[in-house]
Amino acid sequence: MSKQRTRREALVYHAKPQPGKIKIVPTKPYSTQRDLGLAYSPGVAEPCLEIAKDKDNVYKYTAKGNLVAVISNGTAVLGLGDIGPEASKPVMEGKSLLFKIFADIDSIDIEMDTTDVEKFIETVKIISPTFGGINLEDIKAPEAFEIERRLKEELDIPVMHDDQHGTAIISAAALLNALKLTGKKMEEVRIVVSGAGAAAVSCTRLYKAFGARDENIVMLDSKGVIRRDRPDLSGEKLEFATDRQIDTLEEAMIDAEVFIGLSKADILSPEMLLSMAKDPIVFAMSNPNPEIDYNLAINTRKDIIMATGRSDHPNQVNNVLGFPFIFRGALDVRATKINEAMKMAAVKALAELTEETVPEQVNITYGLTRLTFGRDYIIPKPFDPRLILEIPPAVAKAAMDSGVAKVPIEDWDKYREELWQRSGNDNKVVRLLHDRAKMDPKKIVFAEADHIDVLKAAQIAYDDGIAIPILLGNRKVIEELMKELEFDAEIEIIDTQSDETAEQRNRYAERFFENRKRSGVSLYGAKRKMRERNYFGSMMVLEGDGDGMISGYSRAYPTVVKPVFEVIGRAANVKKVSTVNIMITERGPMFLADTSINIDPNAEEIAEIAKMTANVASTFGFTPVMALLSYANFGSSSHPHALKVREAVKILHEKYPELQVDGEIQTDFALNKELHQEKFPFSKISGKKVNTLIFPNLESANITYKLLKELNQADSIGPIMVGLRRSIHILQLGASVEEMVNMTAVAVIDAQEREKRRIARGAKR
Repeated sequence: MSKQRTRREALVYHAKPQPGKIKIVPTKPYSTQRDLGLAYSPGVAEPCLEIAKDKDNVYKYTAKGNLVAVISNGTAVLGLGDIGPEASKPVMEGKSLLFKIFADIDSIDIEMDTTDVEKFIETVKIISPTFGGINLEDIKAPEAFEIERRLKEELDIPVMHDDQHGTAIISAAALLNALKLTGKKMEEVRIVVSGAGAAAVSCTRLYKAFGARDENIVMLDSKGVIRRDRPDLSGEKLEFATDRQIDTLEEAMIDAEVFIGLSKADILSPEMLLSMAKDPIVFAMSNPNPEIDYNLAINTRKDIIMATGRSDHPNQVNNVLGFPFIFRGALDVRATKINEAMKMAAVKALAELTEETVPEQVNITYGLTRLTFGRDYIIPKPFDPRLILEIPPAVAKAAMDSGVAKVPIEDWDKYREELWQRSGNDNKVVRLLHDRAKMDPKKIVFAEADHIDVLKAAQIAYDDGIAIPILLGNRKVIEELMKELEFDAEIEIIDTQSDETAEQRNRYAERFFENRKRSGVSLYGAKRKMRERNYFGSMMVLEGDGDGMISGYSRAYPTVVKPVFEVIGRAANVKKVSTVNIMITERGPMFLADTSINIDPNAEEIAEIAKMTANVASTFGFTPVMALLSYANFGSSSHPHALKVREAVKILHEKYPELQVDGEIQTDFALNKELHQEKFPFSKISGKKVNTLIFPNLESANITYKLLKELNQADSIGPIMVGLRRSIHILQLGASVEEMVNMTAVAVIDAQEREKRRIARGAKR
C-alpha cells in the first residue's frame, strides 16, 4: 500500500462522514415539551439547588462522575514532537474514543495553547469542576513532571499523565512476570534504561517501588550514561544518576539482565545483546520501530524474553491495557487521587491475570491454539475481556485501602456485573474478525470486482492483510478502477468472458458436468454457465483454486444462491443450508438465524439451524445462549406455529443436552433475563444473558434483523452461510464497503476452520 494512499485514507477516516471521532449524545428523553422542561428550564433548577446545598450532589445529578478530560498542549505528540495544540487534537480525540470503547468512560479532549507551566496548571484547575478525572497527554518533559505533581496536590479528582504511568504500569507487570519465569529477583537484577523522558522516569520509579535498587540501575539520555558527575542534570535525571565510571550504552549493557528501551530505533546492537547476562529481559518499546528489531533479537539470543510496543509481536506493551481501567476503578469509588498504591495494584492485577487460563475468545482473536504463561506471553492481550473485571476492582480496592476513596464499594459481585455490562467486551466482534483473519489470510474470490465498491472492499482486505483477493470481472474495467483507487498491487484478475480463461472454463465445465449430468445439465450448458462469474467463482473454490468467495452485491439473493447450491452443495450430514446474521447491538453481539434462506422450516430443520448457529457463535469465541422464538411462551398456545418451535426445542434437548437453549418463548422474555427468571425459573436459559435468537420462519428473522439495522443503527455482519461444503458467503444487495470487508474476514475465518478440520481428520487417519 502506497504511503500516499495510506495518507489519503487516514485523512478521509478523520474527515468523513463528519469531522472528528467523538460526539455528544443525550442520555435522557427529549421528545416532548415535558422532557425539555425537565432537562432545562424550569426543571433544571431543582438539581442546581441540591448541588448548591452539597457540592457532592454534582455526582448524583450530572455526568461529572463518568467524565474525563484528555488534556494536552501538543508539545510531545507521539513521535511527531512539538506540533502544537491544534495538531494534537486528532490524537486526543482518539484517546477519548479508547476511554469509551474499553471502559465506557465519557471523555472530552481539551487542547491548550500554552507552554507556560503556571498557565497550564491554572487553566486545568479552573475547568476541573466539570470533570471526574484528568488524563494528561503528550506534554514534554520536564514540564510534564511539574504539571502532574502540582495538579495531583491541588485537585481533589484523579489526575494521571498516561505517557508516564501507563507505560510504567504495563511494563512493570511484564517485568514481574519475566523475572518470575527466569527465577530472578527485582532487588538483584541489573537494569539499563535507554531514555530519560517522562515515560522512562516513571517506569524506573515504579520498578524501584517493586524493589529495584538504585545501585543496579543505569539510565541513559541522548548524551550517554547519566552519571552523577555530569553537570546541569535536572532533578529527575539526578535521581537516577550512577556513580559507575561508564559512558556508553555498549558499556552499560555488559552483564545487564534487563534492558528498558524508551528512546529511539535500532540503538541496541546484536553485540550488545550478546554481552548481557543469561536469560536477558529486553523491553524495546520505541514505537513503531523498537530499539532492536524483534526477529534480530530473538535470533541473536535464544534465551531472551522480549517485549515491544508493536501488536505484530508477542508481549505488546500497550497503554490501553491500563489507563481506561485505572480511571474506571478510580471514578467508581470517587477517588481523590491516583496514588502509588493504586498503580501498584494495577500492576499486580495485570501480572496475576497473565498466569490464569486464557479465555477461548482471546485465543481465537489472536489465532492461537492456546495462550499460556511463558516467554511469549508475559502480559495480557489488549482484547482480553477479563481486563475490565480485574483491574478496576483492584484499583478501587487500593483506593479504599489507602484512604482516597470517597464512595467505597460494598457489593463486589454486583460491581463486577456492572463492569461487564458497561464494558463493551461483547462488541469487539469486528476487531476479533479482522485480527483473526490476518493471522492466516486466504485467497478470496470477489465475483463482482468491476464494481467500484466491491473493488474498494478487496483493496482494504488486501492492504489490511485480511485476505488475498482474486478479482472476477471485466479486466479492462477492473484495471481502470484500480488506477482510480491507486490499487497498484499484483492481484490476480480473471475475466470469465475472455479467451485467456478458455482452458480454465473448460476444465471447470467438465467437472461441473460430471457432478450434475443426472440433474439435467449438458456439457454445452455447463460450458455456458462457466462464463457466469458465480458459477466460475464457485468452481474455483470447489477445485481449490480459491479458498472462499463473496458475491451478491449487485444481484438479488436468490439469483446468486442458485449457482452456489448447484456447484458447492451441502456439507455432509447437513439437510438444510441456512444463514446467520451477527447484529452488533448495545447489549453485545446477537446471533440471528435463519435470516435469508429457509422460508418455513419444520421442527427438525429449526433444530438443525439452531445447532449450526451455535457453532458459529462458538467459532467466534462466544458461548451460545439460545432462545427459540415464538409468539407464545412455553405451551401457552397449541397452534401449529408454536408447536413446531416446541418440538424443535425438544429435539435439541435430547440430541444436544449440553446446549444452553430453550423455548418456545417470546422475544421480550428471552432478552429480559430478570423477567425471564421471575416467570420461567425452570428454563435452561433462566437468569442467563441470551445472545442467540432462532426464529420460526424467514419472515420474522429477515424483518427483525433489518429493523435492528435501520432503526437502531446496529451494524450487521452477514448473512453468514452455514452448512455448505466450502466457504462461500452471499452479500445483501447493495452491501456497504464496510459490510463487504467484514464478510471477507468471515470467509477467511470459515476457510481457516475448514482447513483445521481437514488437517485434524488427516492426523486421525
